[in-house]
Amino acid sequence: MTEVRINKSRLALVQGDITTEETDAIANAANSGLRGGGGVDGAIHRAGGPAIMEECRKIGSCLPGRAVITTGGNLKARYVIHAVGPIYQGGNKGEALLLKSVHREILKLATANHIKSIAFPAISAGAYGYPLRDAADIALRTTCDYLKEHDDIELVRFVLLDRATYDAFAEALETICPQS
Repeated sequence: MTEVRINKSRLALVQGDITTEETDAIANAANSGLRGGGGVDGAIHRAGGPAIMEECRKIGSCLPGRAVITTGGNLKARYVIHAVGPIYQGGNKGEALLLKSVHREILKLATANHIKSIAFPAISAGAYGYPLRDAADIALRTTCDYLKEHDDIELVRFVLLDRATYDAFAEALETICPQS
């Protein structure tokens, strides 16, 4: 585990399974139809049960770069913030701006809903093909910048599925938020 302090907040990196997190909320790398699916999205829907899908159906959809919030269903987390990251198409179709936007939107929803702790996966870095190092850099830079301006979220934890993803995030974090 790697952890840094940013103002009153902690930003942590761990390797693990986001569906077992005991944070107030977990972020979900969702598709625009909010239909569940593969990867982390499918795992969250399976672990959380039908209550999450029921709320997703009522919401209907979510545009890339945006986020919506639902119950956590059977998860330990009380809420799931579903966010639609960009599909990587070479890097010159606005993907970086959308990936930055999706992280800010998740954090803004957390603040608006008085969420004190949240866990993130590596959004867009799996099935959506975003280069891992670039995705880590954008996710962490956006999160660090947000936490410098807002002190209401006590813990942001990036829960990374495998060692390669963890290592990419750890390297990026050391560059972005070096601890003295």
